[in-house]
Amino acid sequence: MDIERVSTGVPELDKLLRGGIPKNFFVAVTGEPGTGKTILLLHFIAKGIEIGDKCIYITTEESRESIIRQASQFKWDFQDAINKGNLVIIDALMRPIEDEYSLNRLDIEELVNKVIEIKKRFGYGHCRLAIDSLSAFWLDKPAMARKYSYFIKKVLNRWNMTIVATSQYAITTSDAFGFGVEHIADGIIRFRRAIRNGVLKRYLIIEKMRQTPHDLHLWEIEIVDGVGLKIVRPAIERAEDYALPTHVKRRIIRAREEKDSEIP
Repeated sequence: MDIERVSTGVPELDKLLRGGIPKNFFVAVTGEPGTGKTILLLHFIAKGIEIGDKCIYITTEESRESIIRQASQFKWDFQDAINKGNLVIIDALMRPIEDEYSLNRLDIEELVNKVIEIKKRFGYGHCRLAIDSLSAFWLDKPAMARKYSYFIKKVLNRWNMTIVATSQYAITTSDAFGFGVEHIADGIIRFRRAIRNGVLKRYLIIEKMRQTPHDLHLWEIEIVDGVGLKIVRPAIERAEDYALPTHVKRRIIRAREEKDSEIP
């Protein structure tokens, strides 16, 4: 049976995914800061606007104005899409009181209710939802990451919505921002970074995508002004470049076990 897919907005990534993300999936985009996660979400939303999907972008780490400016750096006019009613940006950072789409607090239930309210206004048809980032909702309670992620997926899955959400990742401990989102997500696209010959290099790998025989290689990526994210070549790296020390692995396993025992 053919699977209906949704373009990520990055042609090279769509090829690695055999055509894109399966429609109505919940995909986690994880990685350290500065690796390209937000730019992938901008691609995802820009593509939706281009093809006529209604789009919602939730920002918890930048203001609405900052997201609009960043999109314009890659020649995407998000303000025009907002004016035409094709895009809503929920500013969960500044939370302006006068804004009908603002959140009163960083609360998962309030977030989901606001998204449903907007989707009802959009009416029938497929919608793209970008959340940047989910980590903000459980910074003070990382053990709740799995429960919150499950709630988002369970409720919003009924609304003909493909969700791509970022989650910060601490490479040394995997403890600071919650781990459970990766268990709940239908797909995981992980971003990485490393210094090579004194230069910052960025990488991407598809770690998980249900119902998809996806590519399993690590790819070097570049962020090109006026273009966005480009997948340039397979990475030729040593396994030890990304292998964690044994004592760190033990800490991660111990932390996961403790979190699992805390979840109601």
